[in-house]
Amino acid sequence: MLTPHLTREDSQLRYESVPLAAIAEQFGTPTYVYSRSAIVENFREYKNAFASSAPLICYAVKANSTLSVLALLASEGAGFDIVSTGELKRVIAAGGDPGKVIFSGVAKRADEIAYALSQKIYCFNVESEAELHRVNTVAIDMQTRARITFRINPDVDPKTHPYISTGLKSNKFGIAHTEAVRLYRLAASMHGIEIAGIECHIGSQITELGPYADALKRLLGLVDELSAVGIHIEHLDLGGGRGIVYGDESVVPMSAFADEVQRQLAGRHLKLLLEPGRSIVGNAGVLVTRVEYLKPGESKNFAIVDAGMNDLLRPTLYDAFHPVEAVLSRTRDAVLYDIVGPVCESGDWLAKARALALEPGDLIAVLCTGAYGMVMASNYNTRNRPCEVMVDRGEAHLIRERESFEDLIAHERIVV
Repeated sequence: MLTPHLTREDSQLRYESVPLAAIAEQFGTPTYVYSRSAIVENFREYKNAFASSAPLICYAVKANSTLSVLALLASEGAGFDIVSTGELKRVIAAGGDPGKVIFSGVAKRADEIAYALSQKIYCFNVESEAELHRVNTVAIDMQTRARITFRINPDVDPKTHPYISTGLKSNKFGIAHTEAVRLYRLAASMHGIEIAGIECHIGSQITELGPYADALKRLLGLVDELSAVGIHIEHLDLGGGRGIVYGDESVVPMSAFADEVQRQLAGRHLKLLLEPGRSIVGNAGVLVTRVEYLKPGESKNFAIVDAGMNDLLRPTLYDAFHPVEAVLSRTRDAVLYDIVGPVCESGDWLAKARALALEPGDLIAVLCTGAYGMVMASNYNTRNRPCEVMVDRGEAHLIRERESFEDLIAHERIVV
């Protein structure tokens, strides 16, 4: 299985020994289920591989912002990479330390900057000259100084999907490599700014080592240029984006990744920061959904399930591949199905051309959905978002209740 701690016993899929069928019976479907052990193991893999560097590992909250996931990672000593005030408030509500928070994102509002400063976050990743001026103004108004890095756009191709590539000069993220020295010198002249480090994040679902090695080499070249003009860099943040295996990908081993980074940093007095998201939670979750109808067709067969694109958007948005498994293994011959949902869109599909032995009412597990699953879920078609469950040492714990219709209309007002 691509999902750790997912096993098949007596023809039934179990997650940390808990039958997925029992979870569906207790909590209904569709339901996201996460493995506590898998999340912890993924986080500790970073800690162990980079042990000699003792990095600050800032989990990217956008990958999965559920409070229990954040609280678990906080208990492991994680910092957090956020892109909104809401994410910062989630980190705080989960017991995370604001002093280990990095604030990324291209469109920070003045009120967001002020709130983050009031919470004494670790630093801001600044992504434009205009943002630098805004951060400086807000900090001066609050009679404080804002610790900043610039997010450098190194123009490195991460060789991933165009929608999740962020390090090319055509992307909206970061400042141009050629502008970096000028902007650092400008920042050094500002009364509300304290320069803390340098950062890049070149994309997501990166499986090769080369893009990271190239980006790091370019960052270190800038560190040397800045040093030559008297600007000291305290930390280097290599961002996140390390991929996971969804199908037939070959992901560079963590040991090789860590060795290359630490080799390039050897002899330099730079604190290392990392911002992993998908690689912490992606393979630590499954989406359990129930087959409502089997619909044979002239050119293809459809398994129509109760989870749709509003529950898991990645296939529709990115043409993303997720492995699927029937929860109950049947002895009958498998049939090739497109697994589609109930949403009124032709793009509402979870998987295509999968060989499964199914009957109406059967359960299907969509694997590797711990990242960018529930966080991207919506109420399109006035559908309640799934509930979430954490399995831990043979027990299933409800960590988010399923929404009700009343939840969906709670903030609406009728005006006629």
